[in-house]
Amino acid sequence: MINKEEHFKKVVSHAKEYGFIFGSSEIYDGLNAVYDYAQNGVLLKNNIREYWWKSMVQMHQNIVGLDAAILMHPTTWKASGHVDAFNDPLIDNKDSKKRYRADVLVEDYAEKLHQKALKEIEKAKKRFGDAFDEAQFVETNERVIRYRTQQKEIVQRLAKSLEKEDLADVKALIEELEIADPLTGSKNWTDVKQFNLMFGTKLGASADKATDLYLRPETAQGIFVNFLNVQKTGRMKIPFGIAQTGKAFRNEIVARQFIFRMREFEQMEMQYFVRPGDELKWYEYWKEVRYNWHLSLGLGKENYRFHDHEKLAHYANAATDIEFDFPFGFKELEGIHSRTDFDLKAHEEFSGKKLQFFDPELNKSYVPYVIETSIGLDRMFLAVFSRALEEETLEDGSTRLVLKIPAVIAPTKAAVLPLIKKDGLPEIAEKIIEELQWDFQVSYDEKDAIGKRYRRQDAIGTPFCITVDHDTKTDNKVTIRHRDSMNQERVAIENLSEIIGKQVAIKNWLK
Repeated sequence: MINKEEHFKKVVSHAKEYGFIFGSSEIYDGLNAVYDYAQNGVLLKNNIREYWWKSMVQMHQNIVGLDAAILMHPTTWKASGHVDAFNDPLIDNKDSKKRYRADVLVEDYAEKLHQKALKEIEKAKKRFGDAFDEAQFVETNERVIRYRTQQKEIVQRLAKSLEKEDLADVKALIEELEIADPLTGSKNWTDVKQFNLMFGTKLGASADKATDLYLRPETAQGIFVNFLNVQKTGRMKIPFGIAQTGKAFRNEIVARQFIFRMREFEQMEMQYFVRPGDELKWYEYWKEVRYNWHLSLGLGKENYRFHDHEKLAHYANAATDIEFDFPFGFKELEGIHSRTDFDLKAHEEFSGKKLQFFDPELNKSYVPYVIETSIGLDRMFLAVFSRALEEETLEDGSTRLVLKIPAVIAPTKAAVLPLIKKDGLPEIAEKIIEELQWDFQVSYDEKDAIGKRYRRQDAIGTPFCITVDHDTKTDNKVTIRHRDSMNQERVAIENLSEIIGKQVAIKNWLK
């Protein structure tokens, strides 16, 4: 059984050692919860973004793209509710002086109960073997019933307390459950307080005339304020969507778990505008589409689950998260929300301008309802990276560290390796690169023995290694090695592009 905590430490160190992620401005001791994507990391990040964009925009004729500015008129955030309601409930431990999100402490406690129930089920599976009836066991086993009932009651009580903004009850719940500081075990807590997460900034040349602005805490509002611009210029008909990727900023007091929760992060969002009354149908549709997109990458169906919201945001009438089994447990990866007509109506009210669609089929105008799909690009990066990193024991007893990143999004698709640095082999390798780099990100490596080079490419997730040897000069063939299986085959140089293309084509993964 893999120790998740140890695996997470390896993920963080591997990301730095192999050029995926660095701490921001490290030479000045860095900035907490801010990271830079390094030479391999930026390639993986770009590939994930492209995989999302093509599936969302290119493959849907009624979805178009947008790139809205980070800085927006300050009234935008008043209308959206962020000025008044974009808060996290925080609690301090008096002994450790550490600050935590109160809701996360409770949710983590509830998740432990869920894991305990799963362990009981797994033990019973091993005990009863093929005769095991899981459904009956779950319904009748006292421990499983108790764990699941407790979990449900805790989550529901937390949701009600947050909805009523009863922060005293959130603290009472933490004390009743005897939740301790994860670092020190202390149960000496302060009261729970709300903290607004928006970063403030100023626009203007002089301080006395500057306008107070915010760095956007989400990308969605850039879509909403441009709804009518896009609809009219694109001659879009309901239903239609607007997709966007871009940076957002949140002054997270409790930023943790590497790139999972950062102060500067990137979102990939799509807002889908529908007729009022049709929203729940489309909500179910996008739940299925987005779930299947995740499964298309082959990271394992068992690593995903839906988590319906007990407490709905002020703008939603249905909401769920697609959660992923990160090295620190199941956490939100993507949110799918039925946002009703809240945003467009709020912007109508605050701007004094109509944001409506005239529906020729119904012969009337209305404010559309919206289905949102929103995924964190950095979280998706962490999901892929943490699931891909494996330490394998080989047949000869040796081990290899390998990043089994899905080939379609791998940073570098192929490395071309001359067997030795002479006899004209590097020149042949360079010619192969010159041809392949038109279609793929490829690299050249001639340093160290061929086995060491294979290991190096395994560690950065390169799906193919192409070795040029002395026979290449006479038969015009090379050896291509497959990262995951380590199988090697002799192929003609002229067939390389086709072989690699089949393995990395988005079409072959999304279909």
